[in-house]
Amino acid sequence: MKKGYSIAVLAICIGLAACQPAQEKEPQTAEELVAIAETYGQFAPEDAWVDGSDFAYYGSENQWTRRQFSAVSAEVYYKRRGQRQLLEILDGKVDQAIELAEFRLEEDATDAESWFILTVAYAQKRNVSKAMDSMRKALENGMEFGRFLAGPRDLLQFLIKSEVFKSFAESQKVRLIHGPMLGSVSDSQASFWVRTLGEDTVKIRCYDNTSNSVSESSSVANAAADFTTVVQLGGLKADTEYRYEVLVNGDVVASNTPRTFKTYPASGTPSAFKIGVGGCAGYTPVYEYMWSTVASRQLDALLMLGDNVYIDIPEMPGAFHDYTYYRRQSQPDFRKLVQSTAMYAIWDDHDAATDDVWMGPFRDKPDWKQPMVNVFNTNWVNPGEGTREWPGCWFQFSIADVDVFMLDGRTYRTNPYKDEKTMLGPVQKKWLLDGLKASKATFKIIASPVAWASESKPGSSDTWNGFINEREEIYQFLSNNKVEGVVLLSGDRHRTDFWKNEREGDYPLYEMMSCRLTNIHTHDLMPDALFGYNETPSFGIMNFNTEIDDPEIRFEVITIDNELVHSHVLKHSEISY
Repeated sequence: MKKGYSIAVLAICIGLAACQPAQEKEPQTAEELVAIAETYGQFAPEDAWVDGSDFAYYGSENQWTRRQFSAVSAEVYYKRRGQRQLLEILDGKVDQAIELAEFRLEEDATDAESWFILTVAYAQKRNVSKAMDSMRKALENGMEFGRFLAGPRDLLQFLIKSEVFKSFAESQKVRLIHGPMLGSVSDSQASFWVRTLGEDTVKIRCYDNTSNSVSESSSVANAAADFTTVVQLGGLKADTEYRYEVLVNGDVVASNTPRTFKTYPASGTPSAFKIGVGGCAGYTPVYEYMWSTVASRQLDALLMLGDNVYIDIPEMPGAFHDYTYYRRQSQPDFRKLVQSTAMYAIWDDHDAATDDVWMGPFRDKPDWKQPMVNVFNTNWVNPGEGTREWPGCWFQFSIADVDVFMLDGRTYRTNPYKDEKTMLGPVQKKWLLDGLKASKATFKIIASPVAWASESKPGSSDTWNGFINEREEIYQFLSNNKVEGVVLLSGDRHRTDFWKNEREGDYPLYEMMSCRLTNIHTHDLMPDALFGYNETPSFGIMNFNTEIDDPEIRFEVITIDNELVHSHVLKHSEISY
């Protein structure tokens, strides 16, 4: 039995222990699915209630169930269809998975994802002939062969070991399964994440476009890290364009588009550059061209602010988690984007565990927490992963004279229904405050996976509105230490907003929220925002110019169809003393 309490009951009960568990049932309509998501309370599995406490040390404001993978959810949201089918396989119901996949193919015979699931299902049934037929159908409908090499390998093992598959794989000559993904760029270095077929040696060979000089570095893919590795390349020149090659076991991996990148301007110097902002990117084929739209803007960095792939299975990571990442990492538009645009990613609830989750104050409890952190960090190329003692997904990086602080709002978040609570945890909070105080940057950007603005998500404690004391502590620290040039970013809401967070006796904290890169679902606009947009998928761009007398950021809202729908110029003088 799972425990759950509605907000209404919480308001009238004396002590949470007196409340009765909420009834759980699979939603039958889209309206019911939304209603469940908007009914907030304290929900958690049995092991989260320890030492007789009335408060679960980890849990969610939403029902702790698999409602995300219900029939109605799969009907409404494409991102859930393949996941629902795969869960049937993992639950030992292979025939049910086949039935679900075939049902989708009756509606759309070109649905490559359902053909992929059929391949997995028939591999589980040890029917190589039907598995190969399904695989060929997936390939005919646009799926890259690398998906079948990526796996999940344990689920496809019987097929992969067959002679007919081996022969086909050899003819395809795929050696680089995912990547390269560019990240951790500075004025003198860059890193490149890849996933390979085996424990292969990966070399990045880089050419200066002006002098044609060569820099190179190598690393070996690690089976324990799901055959990924990160190649770090140093000794580069600031503010310089490079082209590069990827070699696997000495052979150059061909690319249909040029692989290029640009190092950042010299640290601390005034400059002009562009940073993209987005999140909430559930796999949705009709919207995956968003990545080409983003690429066309030639950004210096793209900040992924959470809900980047949507997993929603809070347990020891395995094939399901891998499958969810592989869908995106194999997507051609995404692969073209990340090979030349530096990526920086934090997670939010749907990638960390489940909807509106808090994961608790402990480093190693629940037992799946750190394995989930490891899976996230394995699939990105960030410059930091929390601290050695307290792993997570927070980190800081700089471009020219701008510092960016990327926050982890889930790993050490505590129960929002307790009086004593924290979103960041003490280690991360100290890191943030120390970094802000020490920063000499013209602008300091603080990126949160959830909204700072109080009115962004009415009725929920999931945003900073549920942690108002900690938010006020951060705001007051800025005032006490005269930290100027601070701008806020946030995600979670499926729209793009621009907010002005007033502070008594101090400059306002402007906030851009943008989190509907590829999602079908939208959230309603809020009347207190300076601007809001939710008609189509969108993302934000911060155009920095610190070379002028009064440095500025021009915020832009760009639709999936590359249309500018809003812009706002923020002068440094507006947020300084």
